[in-house]
This record gives sequence, C-alpha cells and structure tokens, in this order.
Amino acid sequence: MSGSPVIMRLVASAHSVAEKAGAIVRKVLHSGELGIVEKTGANDLQTLADRLAQQSICASLSRRFPKVTIIGEEDLPSEEVKEDVIENGQAEDILQKSCPAEYSGLKEEELVVWVDPLDGTKEYTEGLLDNVTVLIGIAYGGRAIAGVINQPFYNYQLGAGAVLGRTMWGMLGLGAFGFQLQEVPGDRRIVTTTRSHSNKLVTDCVDAMEPHEVVKVGGAGNKIIQLVEGKASAYVFASPGCKKWDTCAPEAILHAVGGKLTDMHGNAYRYEADVKHMNSAGVLATLRNHEYYVGRVPQSVRQALKSD
Repeated sequence: MSGSPVIMRLVASAHSVAEKAGAIVRKVLHSGELGIVEKTGANDLQTLADRLAQQSICASLSRRFPKVTIIGEEDLPSEEVKEDVIENGQAEDILQKSCPAEYSGLKEEELVVWVDPLDGTKEYTEGLLDNVTVLIGIAYGGRAIAGVINQPFYNYQLGAGAVLGRTMWGMLGLGAFGFQLQEVPGDRRIVTTTRSHSNKLVTDCVDAMEPHEVVKVGGAGNKIIQLVEGKASAYVFASPGCKKWDTCAPEAILHAVGGKLTDMHGNAYRYEADVKHMNSAGVLATLRNHEYYVGRVPQSVRQALKSD
C-alpha cells in the first residue's frame, strides 16, 4: 500500500510501533528489573521501559519516515539501536481507510510526531498498571490531527491467561477506533484529575466544577480514555506539568469524536516543532459541554496560569 497518503502510512506505522512499545513495557515489568532513575524528583521518574520504548518508537518511525520531525519525552544519548526493537509493520486496516481530503497531500516534512513512550511512569513503578499508556501524536500546522494510544496492561486485572493490551487511534475527519465511545449520563458531572501532582490550585479548580464525583488517576492518556469511555465528564488539571507529548495523541482522539482539549482559559495548544514543551496553562478536556467547564474556572486559577 505504498500508494496510500503519507499521513495514513504514518498512522498505520504508529499503530504497529505503539504495540511493539507496549510489548517492551510489559517485558521490562515481567523481568523485575525496572532500572528506575529520578529525573527531577520522586514524582518524575524514568525506567528502562521508558528508554527502550522511546528508542523503539523513534528509530522505527524515523527509519520509514526520515523527514518527519519526531520529539520524544526522554532525553536519551544517541547510541546504536538494536534491531530487535525496530518495528516495520503497518496496521493494514488503517491503510484500507479513506484519507480525509484535507490531509491526503501532506508531506513528511510537514508533520511533527510527539512521543510519550510510557505515560504514567510513577504508576507503572507502583503497579497501577491500568494507568499506563504509550502515546504517539501526529501534528500538522500546529494542530493535533491524529493519535495512537496503546494500553500495554489493558485487562491485567483478569489475571493469568488474559490477553493483555489494546490500541486505540483516531484522526480528525475520520473518527476514532479501538474502543466503544460512551458518555457519562447528562445529569452527572464526574471530574478526573491528577493523583500525584495535586496542589491548592488543582483542588480549588476541581471544586469549582461542582462535581458529583472526583476520580483521581495517573497518566494524561488514561484520563482521556476515562472521558471517551464514559467514566468521566471532564479532565481538570489546573497546573503546569503536562507536556505536549502528554496531550498530542489524546487530544487528536478526543477531537476526532467531538470532544475538546484546551488550556484553563479555553485556548488551544499548539504542536509545531519549535513550541515550548510545557503546557503552562494547565489542561481542561471534555467530551461535551466544554464552555460550561471553562466558565467555571476560578479567577485565581486564570491569574496563576498565564496562557503562552
């Protein structure tokens, strides 16, 4: 299918590459040797799984798409990548789909890929495995237009013999696949927020949403999954801390099903190659009724979190 548009081939490759990275993440866990190092502190960890998964994703994609800009979370030394981490496959079912007309002529050099090889590292080290995701987001013209999320340990609670892992993906103008879209009942407001990076601004903002329930989980990718599977109505994180590689893939999938992800002021984030990596003005994501949640953000939060 070399005749497919570049964007469809890139998404099809990213799907296979994310599954390979998920397998690496599982293998490292099962080995018992996590190789944990602290980056900036006890809540900002890196493991052998982060390092190997990023090597696999970046090397595999850059080999096939040499002109695409790839930005990964982990600052790794350049070294020879072993062949056994390279993934050459492409998801055939994605190649069979029709590319939205507006993206059919895109060139490699116009695309930016944002990679979080293991989102929810802290949870990974603590055994909260359903919080862990592999994120590959694709941006064009500063917008997140496609994304792949792999959950390496999906189904792990079922115990021995369960088939682990699933991969979901989405693209603007095409929709989202690999999960069943569900919504929280309209009369309920369930807010999902951070479990390990909370502070007064975060809790004040969550309280201002007047939620019926608050769900604290790890990982930005996992929180967006809560939204599209009807377990939460809004993801509220009124703090810097999230980065572009945390939000690019989830935002694309959320937008593909009609949702929205912005900063706390309601402004869109940009994903050009030269933007700063930090999402300084927090993250607010919803499947529906985004304006309600933006409207309830306290003035103290707006003043504390300046838009870029």
